[in-house]
Amino acid sequence: MNFCTACLYPQNSDDSRFCVKCGKPLLLKERYLPLYPIGSGGFGRTFLAVDEHIPSQPKCVIKQLYFPDANKATLAKAMALFRQEALRLDELQHPQIPQLLAHFEQDNQLYLVQELIVGQTLAQELQTQGVFAEVHIWQLLKDLLPVLQFIHARQVIHRDIKPANIMRRYPVSTGNDVVYPPPITNAALSDQGSTMTFGGIEAFSPPQKQGKTAANYQIKAVNSVRNSVPGELVLIDFGVAKQITATALVNTGTTVGSAEYMAPEQMRGKALPASDLYSLGVTCIYLLTGVSPFDLFDVTSDRWIWQNYLPAGNNVSERLCAVLNKLIQNAISQRYQSANEVLAAINAQVKPVKQRAAKTLYSATGVDYKKLDQLLKAKKWQQADQETWAVMCQALSKPVGKYLFNSDLENFPVEDLQIIDQLWIKHSQGQFGFSVQVQIYESFNRDYAKFCEAVGWDITKSSSFTQYLFFKPVPKGNLPSHSWVGGTQSWRHINALGAALLKIGYPDQK
Repeated sequence: MNFCTACLYPQNSDDSRFCVKCGKPLLLKERYLPLYPIGSGGFGRTFLAVDEHIPSQPKCVIKQLYFPDANKATLAKAMALFRQEALRLDELQHPQIPQLLAHFEQDNQLYLVQELIVGQTLAQELQTQGVFAEVHIWQLLKDLLPVLQFIHARQVIHRDIKPANIMRRYPVSTGNDVVYPPPITNAALSDQGSTMTFGGIEAFSPPQKQGKTAANYQIKAVNSVRNSVPGELVLIDFGVAKQITATALVNTGTTVGSAEYMAPEQMRGKALPASDLYSLGVTCIYLLTGVSPFDLFDVTSDRWIWQNYLPAGNNVSERLCAVLNKLIQNAISQRYQSANEVLAAINAQVKPVKQRAAKTLYSATGVDYKKLDQLLKAKKWQQADQETWAVMCQALSKPVGKYLFNSDLENFPVEDLQIIDQLWIKHSQGQFGFSVQVQIYESFNRDYAKFCEAVGWDITKSSSFTQYLFFKPVPKGNLPSHSWVGGTQSWRHINALGAALLKIGYPDQK
């Protein structure tokens, strides 16, 4: 059985080449025969089809853009944009992007023919296998960032990155293993507010509750793709059709993208490479939590609170938190600007402490750090904390015991700050140190209250170390304490400390 793309009427005979209801040709461009619809939206439909021009008659995907109420001027504009965008898609020859096989116009309708990707979207994988672990998110970033690097270099922006538009391609040994996407219902076809997918395989279906299977098509032999041999991730559903309709039909209010994952500037009609990176970051925090991104952002405090929604036992390292939090910054200037920049942050190797530590325990300012080194080596943490305050004062030529302010940190000698930080990291095996504290602070999206809770600081006191001496382990980042911080806004010191450490070229500790 096959379907008419004009009236969607099912045909009783496979032999007929004309619709029995409207009389229009069933073959598109005299070679593509639609088998049945698998997706629908306000301005388009997706069909599973067969290419009858090739002897093996391979399956493919037909994307139809239709404008039922458009006037001639609007239709002409849409067609011009369609040709332009089709040419851009044709340049995207990449194994992780569905290949554009053809594009054409027929009966005032626009058509894209793309490679059929057989697999499962990450949205469906989340529903069938549960939330992603950190190791899966690292792999997701490493797999998809080069794809974004590739398309951005060609002046193409995806505009709609989300779990439903990332597919894990299943390895297929024989054609008998494949279960093709099922046709969608007439009710779904009539739902003009739905989003159609343009990647080739995700059929339309109503939102599923957590734990329910979102679709019934998959490779039968694969039971747990994520936890067995991972398949190649494919980026599907570029926002080409949505961009055409939004641009050509300016009065419709069509938005290019999905609101839950869309960057603020994209909501205002300006999509940039950094907008795709934002959407990728939101995708990651959704996969880690299983909670709608709308609920992961606190509008009252204007910040992301996704870490509060991590399921028990699904721990995320500070380093991954820092990467994700920078991806989803609202301000473009505070976000990664390119996929290259994110990859560089991910792949940056942290040099061992011994290689970075100062060659001498005497600084250019003449401060002697031997005592601090001995105290830390002996694990006399509280005395070492007091000595840290003393040597910081000496490095700034201030009397020992004087409080230090943000202006002091801004002018703190870089070499001295490096020596102090590296001594703490070296003797605590990475548990303590200024750079450790800054990284934890960044992982909580600069929420000072949560940072204090994580490192065991009483926000009303200058030191919280003594309560841990005999009763429980000292939290990571607890030392050095903030007993030396002066001023009425002492919480600002962590920002100034972070800026000072950037002059050295880190923090980048795991």
